[in-house]
Amino acid sequence: MPVGRGLFGGSPYLGVYVRVSESAGLAPPNIPRALERDLERLLGVRIVRTSVFDCEVVGALVAGNSKGIVVGDEIDAEERRSLETIAPVTVIRHRQNAMGNNVLVNDAGALVHPEFSNEAVAQISRALGVPAERGTVAGLGTVGMAGVATNRGVVVHPKATEREVETVQRTLGVPVHRSTANFGVPIVGACLVANSRGFVVGRPTTPVEIVHLQDGFGVFD
Repeated sequence: MPVGRGLFGGSPYLGVYVRVSESAGLAPPNIPRALERDLERLLGVRIVRTSVFDCEVVGALVAGNSKGIVVGDEIDAEERRSLETIAPVTVIRHRQNAMGNNVLVNDAGALVHPEFSNEAVAQISRALGVPAERGTVAGLGTVGMAGVATNRGVVVHPKATEREVETVQRTLGVPVHRSTANFGVPIVGACLVANSRGFVVGRPTTPVEIVHLQDGFGVFD
């Protein structure tokens, strides 16, 4: 089954530390080897170890899809070179510089924090090769933490409104489901990483939550 559970240094918030696309992933240099193996095996990705902004919360700071990566302007040259081994990198100069927190994206579309400027939205759209639209999930502008998107489906915060769900589905072009993870945590983007092959979630996630996540991502035995 392409589903795994794990911890990052004792933390179940895998999405804060790791970011994956269809073929590659980014993780801090101190990623546990067992977690790295699970990500590579279950999701079919090659993990590149790097810091971003000299921090280990890579998943919170980087967003991307199969076409590109967006990151804030505090990235240094060495970190940028690491990211460029996966996909072209575009630096977005904006106050909302934690792109992983603020961009929910797959290979069809991107939903971005409502406070992004028109210029930043246009840059994100060009960099990722998809239409980009401002929006919220459960009233939160940090849409990259309030949801997780793949090319099969999107899972969002359980308090996402019908209008928000409709916007996400229209923008990203795939079905949207509501769920928690990590034993009731609604900020699902912080709890797991996923692509069209499967997902890896924090260890406290319950069997019932895993079933909901499988439904949301269209991933089954």
